[in-house]
Amino acid sequence: MKTIGIAILALILAVAAISQTSGAEGKRVQASDRERLVGAWHLKSMNGPDGKPLTTGIPIGMLIYTRDGDMSVQLMYPRSASSLSNEYVLNGYEASFGNFVVNETTHTLTDQVRGANTGEVLVGKDLPRVYQLTTDGHLVIRSARADEHWSVTWEHY
Repeated sequence: MKTIGIAILALILAVAAISQTSGAEGKRVQASDRERLVGAWHLKSMNGPDGKPLTTGIPIGMLIYTRDGDMSVQLMYPRSASSLSNEYVLNGYEASFGNFVVNETTHTLTDQVRGANTGEVLVGKDLPRVYQLTTDGHLVIRSARADEHWSVTWEHY
């Protein structure tokens, strides 16, 4: 009788373990966009200020988002574009860091700039961006400003 009781208890425990395992697999929760943004990305392609794909003068770059809400971006343009300067780029080099905030409903993220190689031009500014996480694992970011038509496509390392 004792042996039957132990066998029944073992069977109940086995069924409970199997039930929990299959339940966990069936309830996989998709990561939030914020979690999917976290990590290091390298520049895959870029559309210029006119919205058209760059075919020459394409920079190399890295974008980093951390779980703590920090961000950093660096782009280095080729020597042929070393004189390029604007509010983001100085002498062919772009670098900024700060915090980021994600709004998954509107698919926007805002870079809150704490430091930049262009100095006070960007420091203290909030830069709203529209993002898209594609099915093939890319991150497409474009400015939310109506006067800016650039976009960048990033790929996870």
